[in-house]
Amino acid sequence: MSEDTAIDPSVPPSGTGCKECEKADGWWFHLRRCARCGHIGCCDQSLGKHATAHYRETGHPVLRSFEPGEGWFWDYATEELYESGPPLAPPESHPLEQPVPGPAGRVPADWVRLLS
Repeated sequence: MSEDTAIDPSVPPSGTGCKECEKADGWWFHLRRCARCGHIGCCDQSLGKHATAHYRETGHPVLRSFEPGEGWFWDYATEELYESGPPLAPPESHPLEQPVPGPAGRVPADWVRLLS
């Protein structure tokens, strides 16, 4: 993975959902967590692509999946996938009861079409 400063294992996640989607009363498909600052953003399959936007805005290159049961990391700088990495401050994922896509009550009925 990128240099050691790309990951700060002591920083907790910024919340349980995409920060930008939450502000706009939007929705997301899957969530990603910045390994440097804890920012939670939506994946590139989501309409907002906020995790990638966060990398472009901050230069923080490493993210981790924020989905239950997933522990992989992605390094934007090297475009490499890592099946595992250092443990990060809890929680490791959004709450199990939070649906995918999410959040509950804001996902349109035609979400599959919208993401196609």
